[in-house]
Amino acid sequence: MNALNLRAVFRFTFFCVCWSLAASLAWAVSPFTARDIRIEGLQRVEPGTVFATLPFRVGETYTDEKGTAAIRALFGLGLFKDIRIEVKDDVVVVLLEERPIIASIDFVGTKEFDKDALRKALKEIGLSDGRPFDRSLADLAEQDIKRQYVNRSLYGVEVVTTITPVERNRVNLTFNVTEGDIAKIKKIQIVGNKAFKASTLEDLMDLNSGNWMSWYTKSDRYSRPKLNADLETLRSFYLARGYLDFRIESTQVSISPNKQDLSITINIFEGEMFVVSSVRLQGYYLGKDDEFKTMIGIKVGQTYNAEDVAKTTAAFTEYFGNFGFAFARVEAINEIDRANNRVALVLQAEPSRRAYVRKINLTGNSRTRDEIIRREFRQLESAWYDGERIKLSRDRLKRLGYFKDVNIETQEVSDSFDQVDLLVKVEEKPLGSLQLGAGFSSAEKLVLTFGVQQDNIFGSGNFLGIQLSTSEYNKVISVATTNPYFTEDGISRTFSLSHRAIKPYIDQAGNYQTESTNAGLIFGIPMTELDRIFVGLAAEQTITKPGSNMPASLIGSCSYDRTCTSVPLTVGWARDGRDSAIAPTKGRLMRANTELGVAADTRYTKSNVQYQQYFNLTKRYTLGLNGEVGVAQGLQDYDLPIYKNFYAGGLGSVRGFEQGSLGPRDTTGLVVGGAKKLVLSSEFFVPFPGVGNDQTLRLFGFFDAGNVYGVNDNFDAALLRTSVGAGISWVSPVGPLRFAIAEPITKFRGDRIQKLQFQIGTSF
Repeated sequence: MNALNLRAVFRFTFFCVCWSLAASLAWAVSPFTARDIRIEGLQRVEPGTVFATLPFRVGETYTDEKGTAAIRALFGLGLFKDIRIEVKDDVVVVLLEERPIIASIDFVGTKEFDKDALRKALKEIGLSDGRPFDRSLADLAEQDIKRQYVNRSLYGVEVVTTITPVERNRVNLTFNVTEGDIAKIKKIQIVGNKAFKASTLEDLMDLNSGNWMSWYTKSDRYSRPKLNADLETLRSFYLARGYLDFRIESTQVSISPNKQDLSITINIFEGEMFVVSSVRLQGYYLGKDDEFKTMIGIKVGQTYNAEDVAKTTAAFTEYFGNFGFAFARVEAINEIDRANNRVALVLQAEPSRRAYVRKINLTGNSRTRDEIIRREFRQLESAWYDGERIKLSRDRLKRLGYFKDVNIETQEVSDSFDQVDLLVKVEEKPLGSLQLGAGFSSAEKLVLTFGVQQDNIFGSGNFLGIQLSTSEYNKVISVATTNPYFTEDGISRTFSLSHRAIKPYIDQAGNYQTESTNAGLIFGIPMTELDRIFVGLAAEQTITKPGSNMPASLIGSCSYDRTCTSVPLTVGWARDGRDSAIAPTKGRLMRANTELGVAADTRYTKSNVQYQQYFNLTKRYTLGLNGEVGVAQGLQDYDLPIYKNFYAGGLGSVRGFEQGSLGPRDTTGLVVGGAKKLVLSSEFFVPFPGVGNDQTLRLFGFFDAGNVYGVNDNFDAALLRTSVGAGISWVSPVGPLRFAIAEPITKFRGDRIQKLQFQIGTSF
């Protein structure tokens, strides 16, 4: 730039500065005493709101600084589109132009999201009916809606906002959405892997390039949280196999020009595999070094496993907590010998100081009463911090079934050296249900159901349930209520009333029918944190109405064509350590129950023992074992009532045979059940092809064996019926559903075969 141009620029700049200074001086006013203040332009805003915001009053001195502050404060209200202040004869005039009010918000073209959910989301950012309209918030809403669609892999979404003025300075907002098609992952590429095949690593990921089950799993829809979870899975996989230097160097997600196809590239660095050379303790271990050493799960001489290290440090921290050291820190320090690919682990511990719990604070329980939560706590206020009791308290709250999630946080007390507060965060879930529906079972035919159930009625922790089920062969109505804390010691009390009408599983008119009515009272007595004993007494009335297919053994029995009463006494024990009652993958269930007929027209004993064990072989594969033994007999010269017999066959027993068809028969050839029962089952679960690690839909193979024996028969393995087969287990919206195809291996003449079976709500 030459000198002439520089001089021209200087002259122009100097002129602009002088003009601006002159303009500011022309508009500036000298301080004066405000004789009056007038507000002009208001339509809906109350004048008092404006006067309260102004930093000056009538009779006070007005200055330009106060005028500027007034404009800033009024704009801060968010109610005005334009604000000006004029001065006329010592009168301050505030000229206002109000923002239009939002009359309505609507969405056009939205199929992926519910409109009410979108309105709720916009309300959180300040856009809702009756609020002042702000164009910047509308733009923000557009971006938020797009972001929600992108999270569901709809990258081609377009959102256009239409603003329509209506009377009385209002506007209607319409978000016109063009959703487009879902973008799907077409390719996932892992670069840098040497020790493991790419296919092995890709199988670990929930995201994939799609398969025939992607409509169910949506595994080919990209989302950043899912990718982050998969990256963490890869990292854990390598660290558990000794690759200490493993790292994910970069990830690239690219989208095609038409915004329909996604490609994901993951660049990894494996490094070398390391072996643990030694493990030693360092720091202060409360003089209990030998006890801590027994908790070390790290194996010297074997490949480094980060999972073992994490479990060991967690066990150390929990054990410190058992002695009140809430602030204990345990760190695993790796001393790496890269020349020999060996690593020495140093477990550094600093117990810090012992603490006691000052308060236990609850949050999230809007429905459940505080005392319902506090009575489950084994950690007490003003007592020494005990990590084991806190963990036990959390587990007890989870087992209630009232909450989606339970989390207990330890918070330091700011003005105390040795105190902590516990913050218990619970997330409640809906516990009431009203069921109207129908189901179909290959054994029960059409089943109509109605149910009302409340697990935590009125937040009291009590249970109330009413169930009605009807079918061709099995009609049931029952009412039950449980108070889990009938006493302060945790003894539960259950009242129950039921009526059941049963016919034989034969499609023929005029069959005989057994009707039973039962009223009972059961107490559950906690013996340990996991074990509970049940004691109950009931009154039962049974009558058998004669008809076709009448068992010869039933004629002449106490219930034949007349009322037969029983007073059963029940004694039972249960321990359930499974991780899920619907789709378990690990843990065990043990229970035993004995029913004694102690009065009225019957004298008998009926005992049943069941044991289930699940083994989580890998993240994807589960092995389940089940065994059940039952024994019954009459007492004091009384025969065992036939309606107390055991039955076997079908789902939940020995698949491949008709429901309840195994066991002794009478002279008419009708199955009458038996006094002894033995059932053994094993199942191997694998994910359904194409669903990845989803545990709600699984395939399983099984082997069943079992039979029912007469009162004078011994358990004879040679008479066991056996079968093998495969099936599908699905946690459906209407309940757990099982479909099985079975092939009997050991069968006898006269056995009723049924290879295809399904039922809702069956386990084993």
